[in-house]
Amino acid sequence: MPDHARSDHPAVQAQLDRLWRLSPGADVLGLERITTLLGRLGDPQHHLPPVFHVAGTNGKGSTCAFLRAAIEASGQSVHVYSSPHLVRFNERIRLNGRLITDDALAAVLDEVLGHAEGIGASFFEVTTAAAFLSFARNPAAATIIEVGLGGRLDATNILPPPAVCGIAALGIDHEAFLGRKLTGIAREKAGIAKLGTPLVTMDYARPLRDAIAEVAAAAGAPVFARGQAWSSASTRSGVSYEDERGQIALPRPSLTGGHQSRNLALAVAMLRHQQKVTVSDEALKKAATGAQWPARMQRLGHGPLTQALPAGTQCWLDGAHNPSAATPVARAMAGWRSEGPTALVLGMLANKEAGPVLEKLGGMVDLIVTVPVPDHACHPPESLAEQAHALGLKAVPARDPSHALALVAERLEAPSHVLIAGSLYLAGQVLAQNDEAPQ
Repeated sequence: MPDHARSDHPAVQAQLDRLWRLSPGADVLGLERITTLLGRLGDPQHHLPPVFHVAGTNGKGSTCAFLRAAIEASGQSVHVYSSPHLVRFNERIRLNGRLITDDALAAVLDEVLGHAEGIGASFFEVTTAAAFLSFARNPAAATIIEVGLGGRLDATNILPPPAVCGIAALGIDHEAFLGRKLTGIAREKAGIAKLGTPLVTMDYARPLRDAIAEVAAAAGAPVFARGQAWSSASTRSGVSYEDERGQIALPRPSLTGGHQSRNLALAVAMLRHQQKVTVSDEALKKAATGAQWPARMQRLGHGPLTQALPAGTQCWLDGAHNPSAATPVARAMAGWRSEGPTALVLGMLANKEAGPVLEKLGGMVDLIVTVPVPDHACHPPESLAEQAHALGLKAVPARDPSHALALVAERLEAPSHVLIAGSLYLAGQVLAQNDEAPQ
């Protein structure tokens, strides 16, 4: 299946089967196919509510979650396009805050696929067209669109100038598409810049700042960077944000991890540097505590999967799959060992470099249990455990997350914390098995 998407709804599954037959089966970056496809559909991208376009290696999804929470806290409705989905394909398309219904999803996929013959459109391009068509037909105050991969050649970059663009944290990922040079990655992300549209960014090392500034200048986009046009700092009570409009004291974010304070501040900066959607300071404060974003340092509840752990054990879930994503997760784990033995359940795709992630997360725990990522090419649990052993870490392979948690309970006496990480696809399996699918 393309992106291994499946649905319990027969009509949706029928369209996903069509998509598999039509798609070349792999993403090939470029705007030619999406341009042709959307042209056949009447160019719905020109009829969207004001757009907030967000790129970045890590943190773009969380930034989108804070944007959504702020706009909704102001009493306005918002559409959201994000990827990947965790449990249900519907998670990719939110209409006025709610997951698209199965019937509506089946109908729009049928319509898009009916116009996609002969184009060779990818899974992501068809999904993007379906989202844009859905958004254009349903009124809302705003549209939040997360870049899929890169920026310059991502299918979402077919958009006309949005209300504002944002770039979250930068790091190395998707090397086959974007390369291993951070300056090159920064240029690709900055490729979403549009004439006259504010481009709001984090603070980066000087070479990255210069690369972004050069791309933005060529596009005619003003840049508003953290540390220059706006600033933020963590405080005992939350986050202090400041720009030329003044200072705001924001509560501590509901999303776990110090990095979420910076993602919150980026969302606030994006909202305060655009003119299309009005959001009050009070709504910004509510966004800090109201945002939800599954599988990003999410504490799992008691369910069919976590019941294998002893009472009192905290089980956390994060999709961290590269070093820059693992770094803030490791910070969030600081102090866990002082409360008792800890474990990491890790599963990673074959195209991800496991060593750096093991180094950052494995050193924070007493036991690593390696698992496969279902339906995907992944590091076999045995070889992933061997990589951990080579780093001097204690590791054992397991068949699946359920078996992994059983091994944790068997090998650690009264474990205090368990983290499941390494892949959002693995996270989706965990959420489904623990009856915590996103709503």
